[in-house]
Amino acid sequence: MRTKANVLLQRRYSHKIDKSTGVRSDHTVILTSFESASVYPDALRRVTFLDVEKKKRFKFLTNNFTLPAPVIAQIYKSRGAVELFFKWIKQHLRIKAFYGTSENAVKTQIWIAVSMYVLVAIARKRLDLEASLYQTLQILSVTLFERTPISQALQPLDMDANLLGDPNQLILFDL
Repeated sequence: MRTKANVLLQRRYSHKIDKSTGVRSDHTVILTSFESASVYPDALRRVTFLDVEKKKRFKFLTNNFTLPAPVIAQIYKSRGAVELFFKWIKQHLRIKAFYGTSENAVKTQIWIAVSMYVLVAIARKRLDLEASLYQTLQILSVTLFERTPISQALQPLDMDANLLGDPNQLILFDL
């Protein structure tokens, strides 16, 4: 996470860095305010990174001591892409809730949803449908338990032909 300006830290150890990577410091620190230290008493790692493109200095706190400092800085820089990915998941895959809380359960549900999305996109392309992917997914969700072939369910209906072609249909108004 990104360090706030008012966080109270005490440096315990400084790690060697390569300034050509953009990393300016890599320290082992502890939280010094009573409330923070009581909530998280373990040591943390503070990585300071200078982004040359934006000309800004960023400070990150992590409990990961195994990854190199440039990797931690890169992970933080990539967080925007990760946030966009999860926004896309929320908008397109419509996962309302996860049925399991383990890492495996969440990954499995996301992979199933992505696979379904891709399969519907392939079907839409092969059947040359004019309906959007969203509309196609809506049609499939409504006709999920019907015994109708997918190609027939996804074709646009000709309402006039359906009404006039059925001799059992009663006509209420003679127009």
